[in-house]
This record gives sequence, C-alpha cells and structure tokens, in this order.
Amino acid sequence: MHSNFEEIISCFLEKRVGISNDFLSTELASHLKSNLLNLYKNEDLITAGIGNDRLLNYNKEIRSDKIFWLDRAHDNIYENEFFDLIDSFVKYLNNTCYTGIKSHEFHYALYEKGTFYQKHIDQFKSDDRRVFTMIMYLNEGWTTADGGELKVYQESGIQLISPENKKCVFFKSNELPHEVLLSNVSRSSVTGWLKT
Repeated sequence: MHSNFEEIISCFLEKRVGISNDFLSTELASHLKSNLLNLYKNEDLITAGIGNDRLLNYNKEIRSDKIFWLDRAHDNIYENEFFDLIDSFVKYLNNTCYTGIKSHEFHYALYEKGTFYQKHIDQFKSDDRRVFTMIMYLNEGWTTADGGELKVYQESGIQLISPENKKCVFFKSNELPHEVLLSNVSRSSVTGWLKT
C-alpha cells in the first residue's frame, strides 16, 4: 500500500501531478462502481453545482456531471473501506511531507454520455481549505474513443490523463487549471479534496 502512496507523492513532486495506476484494488473499485450505479438507478445523484454557499449556481454549459457525497454515516462497508484507505494516505502524507491535512470530503461523480466540465480550479474564492485534489477512476475497459480525459494545464504544456479503472490522480487544488473533456460513454469516479 505504501508503495502506491510513495508513487503518487514522488510523481507529484517531480511533475506537479501525482498518479498511481493501482491506487484502488480491483475489488474496491468494482464495489464503489456498483454503489454509484445503484444511486444513479434510484435517482439519488444530484446535479453538480459551481461555487459554494451563496455563490452556488448551476450551469450545464460549464459543468454537467451528477454527484453524491460519501459519508461514514451511510454505514456502507465499501465507502468506509475507501475512507480507511484515504485516512491511511493522509497519515502517510502528513508524516512524510508535513502537509497538515486535517480532513477530507469526497463524492461520486458520474458523467453521462455527452457531458463535460469546463476549465476550472478546485478552490472556492471564499474558502481556501482545499489543499489537494484526488480523483479515483472507476471505468473498466476504457478506450481512447470513450473520451472523458482529464486535461491539466501546466506551465510546461497540456497533460491528458485517461480515466482508467483504479487510477488515482493527485494535485494542488489551487494551482492547476483542469477540465474534463466530453465523455462519449458514461464516466465514473470518486473525486474529493484533502483539507486543512
């Protein structure tokens, strides 16, 4: 497990975007995907907004995914297994990099065919507690034709990251503009933030 943590951190320090292709186990990724699909089937997902508090608004010309927040209070065995993994990563990150992370928040994200999220950063104007963004993908059998890549804008150029199953992407929330390109098939992930 720590080898995956170290892989993300080393890659992040070198390239500003940390990636581990096997951050989630095959079993956990499968169970989380099943949870997400059941929530979608039961119409429990909500339209994702832009901004927070009084600045929250909904604009499908900018963002068109649907979300559902994870919470230990749901008492879902697989969500709790996911939170255990994240807690272990945060402990490792704090112990090795002295980041001072105190909490986190995560949601399921589903991009239906034809949806996207335009260029943005992951920090609110009125709240700077989000320090790191983490995205874990739940897409078995992804191909280039499926679209939905994460497009990251770096000073050195553009980085395209495929949303392949079990992969984790990690970067500073306030530094790197990014977008989700048009998805040609349904695209699933667990997305969230490590916070001070």
